This record gives sequence, C-alpha cells and structure tokens, in this order.
Amino acid sequence: MFNKKIVIFLLLIFSSVKYSSAQCAMCKAVVENGDVAMAEGVNNGISYLMVFPYLLIGALFYALYRYRKQTKN
Repeated sequence: MFNKKIVIFLLLIFSSVKYSSAQCAMCKAVVENGDVAMAEGVNNGISYLMVFPYLLIGALFYALYRYRKQTKN
C-alpha cells in the first residue's frame, strides 16, 4: 500500500516536468530577447541540474531503508 502511493507520487512528479518552467528571474531576463531556442536550452539545463539532488537524496533514503531492513532481520 505504501509503496504504491510512492510510485504514483513519483509518476505524477516526473510527468509534470515537461510542463513546468524552470527559469529563475535572472535567467528569464537573459533570454527575454526572443530567442526561443536559447530559452528552451536554458530551461532544459536548469531542469537537468535540478534532478541530481533529488536523485542523490532518494538514493540515500533507499540505502537507509535497506540498512534498517537488514538490521531488523
């Protein structure tokens, strides 16, 4: 039951990434000159860099979960 909720939550998070805009105020000011390709590149780069901290924290929690599960047995 708990794992099913986590999977559904993660699917919703990852499916909404395509529609989210990842520009901060400074980045938006730089790409407002009308160059769409450059703006998309900046958005993709920011989204790409945002993923890694979440992956690292997820891996840490998974390792802690596995460690605690092994110590209980």
